[in-house]
Formats: sequence, structure tokens, C-alpha cells
Amino acid sequence: MQENRSDHQYLMAIDAGTGSVRAVIFNLEGEQIAVGQHEWTHRSVAGAEGSMDFDLSNNWELVCKCIRQAIEQANISADSIIGVSSCSMREGIVVYDKNDQPIWACANVDARAGEQVAYLKTLLDNEFEERVYHQTGQTLALGALARLLWLKQHSPDIYLNIASVSMISDWVGYKLCGKIAVDPSNAGTTGMLALTSRQWQPEILQQAGLNPNILPPVLETGSVLGVVTEQAAKETGLRIGTPFAMGGGDVQLGCLGLGVVRPHQTAILGGTFWQQVVNLPTAMTDPDINIRINPHVIPGMAQAESISFFTGLTMRWFRDAFCGEEKLVAERLGKDVYTLLEEMASQVPCGSYGVMPIFSDAMHFKTWYHAAPSFINLSIDPEKCNKSTLFRSLEENASIVSSCNLEQVFDFSKANPDYIVFAGGASKGKLWSQILSDVTGLEVRVPVVKEATALGCAIAAGVGAGVYRDLASAGEELVEWETSYFPTEEHKQTYQELKDKWISIYKEQLHLVDDGLTTPLWKATGL
Repeated sequence: MQENRSDHQYLMAIDAGTGSVRAVIFNLEGEQIAVGQHEWTHRSVAGAEGSMDFDLSNNWELVCKCIRQAIEQANISADSIIGVSSCSMREGIVVYDKNDQPIWACANVDARAGEQVAYLKTLLDNEFEERVYHQTGQTLALGALARLLWLKQHSPDIYLNIASVSMISDWVGYKLCGKIAVDPSNAGTTGMLALTSRQWQPEILQQAGLNPNILPPVLETGSVLGVVTEQAAKETGLRIGTPFAMGGGDVQLGCLGLGVVRPHQTAILGGTFWQQVVNLPTAMTDPDINIRINPHVIPGMAQAESISFFTGLTMRWFRDAFCGEEKLVAERLGKDVYTLLEEMASQVPCGSYGVMPIFSDAMHFKTWYHAAPSFINLSIDPEKCNKSTLFRSLEENASIVSSCNLEQVFDFSKANPDYIVFAGGASKGKLWSQILSDVTGLEVRVPVVKEATALGCAIAAGVGAGVYRDLASAGEELVEWETSYFPTEEHKQTYQELKDKWISIYKEQLHLVDDGLTTPLWKATGL
């Protein structure tokens, strides 16, 4: 029989990710109690290549289902949930009309505005993007400016009715308490909010030929936006009057949940994409425009963020394309197939016999594209060149790309962290964690809670509810460490030599793309 927990107090995080939405309930000690989850899909629009609309009606129904599912699974009364907050994929935006009704939204993966990105780059004597970057930390390919300009040019009936704009996390807050506002960490990814003031920059919209009067209030993460309305309570099962606190971007709240809240602390979030994140004590930008800079959820602090593309997706591809036999063996043994593959790969020497995967490159935010996917230095020796070797080489390569990304940040920020926090699904890999330590030469700490975004969101709810003093102290108090990995000097030297070779080889592979001989893994919108 399930324990009745209704005498206790709980916090709810609503996590609107790229592929699914989750409602997660935590107790005040940061322990996950229950989760409701549903996948969602983003619809393309006929005639708009690369478009990914966010289905406001259907997706709100899924949010409501998740909330009810989590409450039922937790076996608690809605009265015991004392605070709610939300986080979401960044870059996805929602627009509202003068009656505060949502009228259009797109997901973060929307890529319809390539022509608009290219046009915006020509403004101010081709200096518009650079000026936007040094004000906001963002370039144009992922931001809101090009998408709003696309609406103006292709859907004027929607554009002319826009009275306000928010992020998807803020849309969840709007649906729960009927008020529209944004937080800096997520709104910062629009390219319309200043890093220093953490406030909107209307002149950026004016320069882009957009209406500057559509910008709602900015409230810091953890601030109370409002309370759950009667209508929202009927739809979700939450208690009327439950405080809703501002949440934020998934990566920044993930860092909060990992206790990465002080200057120069560094984290690698190893999921479908890998984010390498370094806390900056003040707002600063990269002179070479290689690295994205975002507002942290901690007031006054920024984060340098470099992204490795498709790292987790590449591993999934390798597993599904080549490891059918290992899947069956892992199932018979009752273990995760990645654990089995790591055990096999651990028998391969450091350096994987020189095999070098070509997938994600280090981040170059202004001119960002990748070489064609490939493996370099394969041999026809089955004892050396086999699934175990290729799997290990992929883990080594991901760690090398991470190291390159971090070095770019350290170079301009002068950050010198004592350790790296490694979280996300990849951090479950013991071999991968050790390789990451060997490649970077730093201690790698793995937390108990590896999927920390929802926990960071719950902390925001707890600050809003008054049960935590502030974001930073709560993040530090609630994080627990599972283990640490330390670099092996011999392996560190081997990986440095491998890394130097990989950098040179990747440049040559990019020339093949430039010459039209190969197809890039990915290319930024507008290039």
C-alpha cells in the first residue's frame, strides 16, 4: 500500500522540453516523489521549410495530464503542493494578442527563418549581428528576431495582432495564473535582452524593423508571478491560489539543480546535445564570437555556453545501427546496453588505435557548421577495428570536443575551475566520466541527481513559496555527489596528442564541405 504523504509539503516543476513535457513533484529535501510525462511533437507548416509550430491547444492538454498524473502517482492532496514553477526548451517563443490570448508559437528547433537571418546580417553595414551579440550574448540563427520578421513577411495577420511575446516556460505560467512575464535566463536567448541590465532592448527590435512595444515585464527566477486560477485548477487538479514562481531556461535551471551557482564553476550537461557551461561573475562576451553567453538564473551572473551537436544522438545512432546483438545480450543480462558497450570498450586501449570520429565540431557561434559524419583512420584489422573500438572512440571524441569548447571559454573569461560537474544521461557512463577527466585534466564530479533541470525548477518554486532563502544556497544545499573521477597523467598526454591531430583533421574535413564534396552534419540557419 502506498504511503499517504498528504501531511507533508511538496513543490512541483513543470518541464517543457523539446520532445516531451513532465510534471515532477519533489519534497523539500529535493527528493523526487513522482513524475507525469507525455511526449509531444511539433508540426511543420506547409510551404515553410524547416518550420516547427508549437501546438498550443494540444500541448496544454498534455501539460494538464502530466500534472494530474504526477499528483495521482505521488498519492498526495493538491493542497500539499505549496509552490509551482516551470522551465522549458530555450528559444521557443509564444505570441499573444491584445486580449492576452496566445495566437502562435514555435519550438526551439524551428528553422524557417533562414532568409530573414541572412537579411538581418546585412543591417547597419553588416554589423548588426555583431552588435546584437555584444549586447545580448546571442547571434541571429537561434533568436527570436528572425522568426518575428518571418511572421511579419509571411503571416501579417498574426504579426499585426501581436501585443506581447514570451518564452514557452512563461506560457505555462500564463496558463496557470493568467499573467504574462519573462525571466532573464530564458528570454535572454531571444537576442533582445541585454546581458548587463537583464532587461529588454527595444532598440534592437526597431533596428530590425519590428514593433518594440511587444515586450512584457521581466521578473527574476523565483519571483512570484501570481497564483493558480480557478480555471487552471479545474484543468490541472492543482489547488486554487497555489503560488506560481518564475522559472527559466532548462540549462540554467539544470545548473542550479547541480549547485553550479558560483563564479567560474563549470558543468557539462550530457544529453542529446552536450552543453558546456561556465559561470561568469559578470556579463562579458567572446571577442571571437565563438561562444554563446546567457543570463544565469542567479541575478547578476552570466553563463558562457558552448554546445556540442548531436553527441547523445550519435551514440543512439551507433547503438541502433550496429549493436542489435548487444541489445539482446544486455536484455538477457538485465543491464543497460550502454553499460555493456562500455564494458566492451574498456578493453580497448586509450586512444582507440588512432580512430577519430568526425561528428560535432567545437562551437563557432558566428559561422557555425559541421563536417560530414565519418570515422577517420579505420583499419581492416578486426581485432583492432570493431564495435568496441568505435564505441570508445565516440566517447573519446565527445570528450575532446568538450575540452575544445571549454578551452575557448577559459581563454576569454580567464576562468580556472577546480572541477567539472558532469550530469545528464552520459554521466551514467563510468568509462565516459573517466575519459572526460583524462582529456580535460580536471576532476569530474557526478551528482546523485543527474537530470537536474526539474530540481532547479522546483528550487525556484520553493524560493517563491518562501521555503528556501535564495536560489544559490538552496542549490548548494540540495546537491549530493555520487562519485568523482581524477585524471590519469599517462592518458592525459595520449589524449592531448590525439586532440591536436583531430583539430587538424577536422579543418580538412570542413574544406570538403566548402568545396561541395560532402554534406555537413548540421549548418546554422542563414549560412
